[in-house]
Amino acid sequence: MLLRAVAASSSSSLPLFNANAEQWRSVPVRFSTRKNASGLVVCATKGSSNNRVLTGVVFEPFEEVKKELDLVPTVPQVSLARHKYVDDSEAAVNEQINVEYNVSYVYHAMFAYFDRDNVALRGLARFFKESSEEERGHAEKLMEYQNKRGGKVKLQSIVMPLSEFDHADKGDALYAMELALSLEKLTNEKLLNLHSVASKNGDVQLADFVESEFLGEQVEAIKRISEYVAQLRRVGKGHGVWHFNQMLLDEEEGAA
Repeated sequence: MLLRAVAASSSSSLPLFNANAEQWRSVPVRFSTRKNASGLVVCATKGSSNNRVLTGVVFEPFEEVKKELDLVPTVPQVSLARHKYVDDSEAAVNEQINVEYNVSYVYHAMFAYFDRDNVALRGLARFFKESSEEERGHAEKLMEYQNKRGGKVKLQSIVMPLSEFDHADKGDALYAMELALSLEKLTNEKLLNLHSVASKNGDVQLADFVESEFLGEQVEAIKRISEYVAQLRRVGKGHGVWHFNQMLLDEEEGAA
């Protein structure tokens, strides 16, 4: 009988089953090692006087946890949950929170513009309102993650957005949608930077969080708004914008 193991030469008493006696019995077994093409082979033979045991990696939780106890803070102001979460990751998450809130603020300004009575493009207004709420939701999700990892949320200043989006050549709908596309690409770039910080510091959990919660959705948003920009460039500034606005209303009502 050949037993494969990663171990030094050793021996022990192994329980063997005797079919005739219908009982277990212990016999001395000698282990000797030899090398072959696939690695180390341990051979077990009967009748050894060597009493050394087969050894391997031993997990001793009550011994190993002693060093971890030193990492449990006793000061009430310090997070108990923080583990393998470096300052660079904490700062990058706070920066991304600020990015999401700033983008949300711009989208909210766009909603207010298209909701005016003298603009009256309710489809665009609703689209940008939902976009604003989505970005704010991303910021809140990042805040919850920051607390989960034991970091501290530090909100930063938000820049005042534009209030007028009419453009002499492009009109308001195309200009606003091109601005939205730029904001989505900027957000994606910032998310990739956050992922880079996580990878650089070996924070697999943060990298997975960014990938699973944001990056796929961001790519979808960029594709969707790119199509809107292409369509608005075709229809021009006039009556076609009204039809585009109606298309957004129909899409949103169909999704509801």
